[in-house]
Amino acid sequence: MPQFRQRVALCALVVAMAVAAGGFGVHAASARKVFVIAMENHNWTQPMNQFTGGQQQIYQNPNAPYLNALVSGAAGDVSQDVAYATAYHNVLATPSGNNPHIHPSEPNYIWAEAGDNFGINNDRDPYDPAGPTNQSTSQHLSTFLTNAGKTWRSYQEDTDLVNNGGVRANVPLPQDLWTVPLKSFSGTFASGFNAYNFSTQLNYAAKHNPMVFFSDTNGGNDLTPANPLSSHYAPLQQLAADLASDTVADYTWITPNQFNDMHTALGAGFQGLTGDPAKIKQGDNFLSEAVPLIMASDAYRNNGVIVLWWDESEDTVDGENADDFAHTLPFIVISKDAHKNVNGVPYASPLNFSHSSFLRTMQEIFGVGPFLGDAANATDLSDLFKQGTIPRLK
Repeated sequence: MPQFRQRVALCALVVAMAVAAGGFGVHAASARKVFVIAMENHNWTQPMNQFTGGQQQIYQNPNAPYLNALVSGAAGDVSQDVAYATAYHNVLATPSGNNPHIHPSEPNYIWAEAGDNFGINNDRDPYDPAGPTNQSTSQHLSTFLTNAGKTWRSYQEDTDLVNNGGVRANVPLPQDLWTVPLKSFSGTFASGFNAYNFSTQLNYAAKHNPMVFFSDTNGGNDLTPANPLSSHYAPLQQLAADLASDTVADYTWITPNQFNDMHTALGAGFQGLTGDPAKIKQGDNFLSEAVPLIMASDAYRNNGVIVLWWDESEDTVDGENADDFAHTLPFIVISKDAHKNVNGVPYASPLNFSHSSFLRTMQEIFGVGPFLGDAANATDLSDLFKQGTIPRLK
């Protein structure tokens, strides 16, 4: 009997050692889920016209109450999960601004996916007859994820809706009728309204959908449901269902339409505001609804990360150079693994970051290399997280 107990104890020790080493089919937690919400055309801080004029900053702006509550600590328990950057700059920015300028929107979205803009300096659709911007390379994040057995999906507001000859209703199509949204469009709903801003206006921009610019993640110039990549692109309404069923991808890219992402003011204004205040309030309102939806999901609670990402810095007066270090971009992470609050408020990292830092960090989180383009030269975002959260990519 003593020998039996010794053998049981020995077996238990062996099993414990195997589990600790990852043996016997027992593994550490899978790669955390990442949700990126892409926003548009605003500085976090800027030297002029902070809260006046046609281009205003987000930080401490009264028309961005949700975002400012997140970073000030006023969002209560939610702020416990928040850290943000105070020196996130436009791609290739320098203190003097004497550097290549990566603008307008599209080159920045492509950069966030591949670490390069491949010479693109316009906002054309991928297969635009006036000059296609589609890229044939496989050297970009989404393909790296696929090759590593990871999943990705792009949720685009106003896409995959009932459409009769260009007349759209705000009713999502069933999945077998989804397409790859290769072409931009705008207009008004024939029926229904936007659930976030209660307008009938719609405006999808392919330039804000990074995966759609690469042949191996857009399936070629095929606008039909037969496109083999169609299931990777979903209407934004599908996100709530996927969160509820815990079927979201490992890497999720979310783009609101051009009214809800701070790009364009609604024709009738928003909550009594017009111009840039309306743009800011529209986007802030969208985030105040979208972020809690994600945070309530199992995908977030089990090692999830939400990234609030803005595409590019903006001039505030004629002749100004927004590619210097005086103009910073909003960049906020929300995660149980975010850097611990400091003196009761979310941590504000002073390190210099850019979209290259973002891409490098995504590659590290999912363990997919080699580093893409300028990501090889960037500082990762580990300062925004608890020590050891971001693994080093070998």
